[in-house]
Amino acid sequence: MATAQAPTLELFTEEVDRVLCVVAHPDDMEYGGSAAVAEWTSRGVQVGYLLLTAGEAGIRNQDPAEVARLRADEQRRACELVGVSDLTILDLPDGLLQADVATREQIARQIRQFRPDAVMCTTWEMEPGWGLNHADHRAAGIAVVDAIRDADNPWLFRSQLTEEHLDAWGTRWLLVNGAAPTHAIELSEQSVERGIASLAAHEVYLAALPEHPAPRELITGITDGGGAAAGVPHALPVRVFPMS
Repeated sequence: MATAQAPTLELFTEEVDRVLCVVAHPDDMEYGGSAAVAEWTSRGVQVGYLLLTAGEAGIRNQDPAEVARLRADEQRRACELVGVSDLTILDLPDGLLQADVATREQIARQIRQFRPDAVMCTTWEMEPGWGLNHADHRAAGIAVVDAIRDADNPWLFRSQLTEEHLDAWGTRWLLVNGAAPTHAIELSEQSVERGIASLAAHEVYLAALPEHPAPRELITGITDGGGAAAGVPHALPVRVFPMS
C-alpha cells in the first residue's frame, strides 16, 4: 500500500509590518509560533502578544496566585528572547475561558489599539492531530476569529470608538498555528534557536510536566517538518485565512 505524501506547503510571503499574537496562556506562543516571531522581529516587524489568561491554574500543586506571577515572569523572559516588548496579560479565568462577547470585546480592543496586518492564534480544532485540544485553546481561537471581524465593524463595541477614541480596524490575515497547514513561514537557523530558547524559558512550568518533550526536540520537530513540506531548511507550518 502506498504511503500518503504530506502536502507541499506554499511559503507565506505577504508583507506584514505589525503582527498581534493572541493566545490563551503563557507558553502557548512558544510551541513553534515564537520562532516565527523571532524571524519577524529580526526583520523589523512589530509584534505584540495578548494573553487572555495568566495561566494560574496550570501547575496543580502550587497556589494560583503564585503561579500567575511566576508564569508572567517566564513569559516576559520568553518574549525578550524573540524581540517582543509589547506583552499584555488579561485576567480572564484560566481553564474557564469563554468565546463570549466579553472576551471578543477585549480582543477587539487590542486589535484596534495595535492595528495589526496579521493576527496569529493557536488552533480551535477539537482534534488537531496530537490529541484532544484544551478547552481554553478552543475558546481562544474561536474568539479571535470573531473579534477580528468585530474590530473591523464600526457599529460593534461603539464605546471603544466614542469614548476610547479608537477606530475600526481591518486585519488582512489570520495565521493559525497547529491547524492543518496551508502555508509555511520560512525560518532562519537563528530564529529556530531563539524559538527553542523561548520555550525553555518556561522553566518552572515545564518542570511540572515530567513527560513533556525537551524544547529542542519539540521545536525542531515542528520546524524541520514544516521546512521539508515547504522545500526550505526550516519553517513554521500555519493555516492562513484572508480576513479582508
